[in-house]
Amino acid sequence: MNAVDPSLQAAPIADWRTYPISADLVGLDATRDSLQVTWSDGRVSPFHYQWLRDNCPCSQCVYGVTREQLLEIVDVAEELAPQRTCIDEQGHLLIDWQGGHHSRFHPGWLRAHAYDLASRDERQAQRPQPQLWGAELAEQLPRFDYQAVLEDDGTLLRWLLAVRDLGLTQLVAVPASEGVLLRLAKRISFIRESNFGVLFDVQSKADADSNAYTAFNLPLHTDLPTRELQPGLQFLHCLVNDATGGESVFVDGFAIAEALHQESPELFDILCTTLVEFRNKSRNSDYRCLAPIIALDAEGRIGEVRMANFLRGPFDAPVERMPALYRAYRRFIALTREPRFRLQRRLEAGQLWCFDNRRVMHARSEFDPASGARHFQGCYVDRDELLSRIRVLQR
Repeated sequence: MNAVDPSLQAAPIADWRTYPISADLVGLDATRDSLQVTWSDGRVSPFHYQWLRDNCPCSQCVYGVTREQLLEIVDVAEELAPQRTCIDEQGHLLIDWQGGHHSRFHPGWLRAHAYDLASRDERQAQRPQPQLWGAELAEQLPRFDYQAVLEDDGTLLRWLLAVRDLGLTQLVAVPASEGVLLRLAKRISFIRESNFGVLFDVQSKADADSNAYTAFNLPLHTDLPTRELQPGLQFLHCLVNDATGGESVFVDGFAIAEALHQESPELFDILCTTLVEFRNKSRNSDYRCLAPIIALDAEGRIGEVRMANFLRGPFDAPVERMPALYRAYRRFIALTREPRFRLQRRLEAGQLWCFDNRRVMHARSEFDPASGARHFQGCYVDRDELLSRIRVLQR
């Protein structure tokens, strides 16, 4: 491969990312409806003319300030054909279109978006995958220093990647003061407000509007399954924990779902396809959501777990499906109780949990409010904000 000037690594009017040139353009073969591109590593990538014209990066087609497209493909003739194609001295693909338009494609950008089978498989393999875990994570739990996360972008990125890939992290040396959590959460992005407030206080209350605000044993659950979109990240900051009991318990919901899938695909399928109503009611609010307990993403992978038995309404399913639904539901909960999946640890003052609420189910053992004070503060940040912050830091 020829040496490339580093200044050419960035594609003009791209999307603030750089596109390394992993292979040079070495051959072009025009067919009736596409251009067959040959790369220096032997890969051949077909690009349809419609696709190439649709993705022209010139200033007439993309506004350079916002990097957003101006062209709508319907405004271009459906039967497109280039008058001339060539590879310029800098290795870019040049296309002169019939009608007088000119396009210039950076080879790094073009390779990164090629849609031949090998290129698509390559991109799929490079996508981050969740790292499933069980009780063994107790010995390997990622712990990060609060002040380092606030002050150092490298530490911030490592923390956020751990949250993305494992779904559970702990921060230490956090000042045990009310409101401190706001500064940390805003290090990522916007905080998601709910009917429980921007910050919510987790402590025993006489007039509780959630079981979380009692001293009862709180079973494994995800927060706010009653919402169309469950909060992504949840933070729990310990201000004081002098009470007897009240240990935190965590289970990787993706690991549970995968275990169920391996053990009984038919029961897994029932929890993916049966809608369950979750409800949260108080004097001033009434939230309800119909959704499956296990949700698959657009690519068919496990993307979300939704569970809170204490917020679940009666099952509503066809008569013939009800027995199997109960078998699936019982088995899912039984798996979460197996020691191999459970991480249990007491959170002390000055420590903080951050976890993916749409993946990791959390619980709290019963505590005795008469034995000492127990006060946590929490807040939510959506998953989109986590992923956006990671991408910006990785630039």
